[in-house]
Amino acid sequence: KTELGYLARHHPHAANIAAYIAAFDAYRIALGQQSISELDGMTRFSAATHTRGDNASALIYACALSDFAAINRERFDIVGVTGNSMGWYIALACAGALDPMAGLRVVNTMGTLMQEQMLGEQLIYPIVDDEWREIPGNREILMAEVNAINARADHVLGLSIDLGGMLVLAGNEAGLGAFERAVPPLDGRYPMRLQNHAGFHTHLQKPVSELGFDALPEDLFEQPKTPMIDGRGNIWQPKATDEATLRTYTLGHQVTETYDFASAIRTAAREFMPDVFILLGPGTTLGGATAQSLIRCGWRGWQSKADFQAAAVDKPQLLSMGIPNQRAACVS
Repeated sequence: KTELGYLARHHPHAANIAAYIAAFDAYRIALGQQSISELDGMTRFSAATHTRGDNASALIYACALSDFAAINRERFDIVGVTGNSMGWYIALACAGALDPMAGLRVVNTMGTLMQEQMLGEQLIYPIVDDEWREIPGNREILMAEVNAINARADHVLGLSIDLGGMLVLAGNEAGLGAFERAVPPLDGRYPMRLQNHAGFHTHLQKPVSELGFDALPEDLFEQPKTPMIDGRGNIWQPKATDEATLRTYTLGHQVTETYDFASAIRTAAREFMPDVFILLGPGTTLGGATAQSLIRCGWRGWQSKADFQAAAVDKPQLLSMGIPNQRAACVS
């Protein structure tokens, strides 16, 4: 809800962005969809409207791409890009492997297909303590339960996304319901279903993957200009990327197999040794997951939430453009 109006609020006078947004709007209107500007400019947040995959994906893409363009390049040298789930499509555009319109086409197509098919659901469940340290054995116990449930007749359940401090599970109603009954509730919130989220990153999405291949040709994809880290922790380098293979991963494995965000962050931290991670808007939801993933791999010696918070006092190494003072540090 707090992100409503993000685009107009943060990018009202950026001429280069305005041209792209106008083109994005025209593209969606031609498809009979609400324009991004209309969605961003609505006076009230509507879960039924704003969380739909066909709307949320395009709006998030426009906001994130605009934020990426606003980063002060005299202060920050971008050494690599990554993302979580749909964020992979955004990473492709930020890295130049998709031009802005091609990026919108991929995002809008896949978001619309996900919404139309709506195969399965997702829920999240934490595996860390209050200090963001992984509880020994917890992951193994939970995944054993997931595998046991998935083995039952008419039950589908699997690991959708490894978020570092949380597991995102996806499956059908029978599988998710069985997990909810099998695990202890935590903090009065978990296990928590994710509204308007299909069973992403599982074999349930094979029909979506096939439709995506039919709709999105290889010539949309280009050589990235910046290294990209995918949902397996693999690096795609400029001048060394096969565009056909990139398309196959993006519309195939990335859609139907587990997205390991924690591995992507670990690779980014260890292989590129950045001074800072910048999280694009809208929102701040990935801040905790990114910090937890960095704690898990011991980046800069971090072993706990307290270590992360102490480091942030003197020189923040994780900046979220969805937080006003941190945004200022990125764009000024």
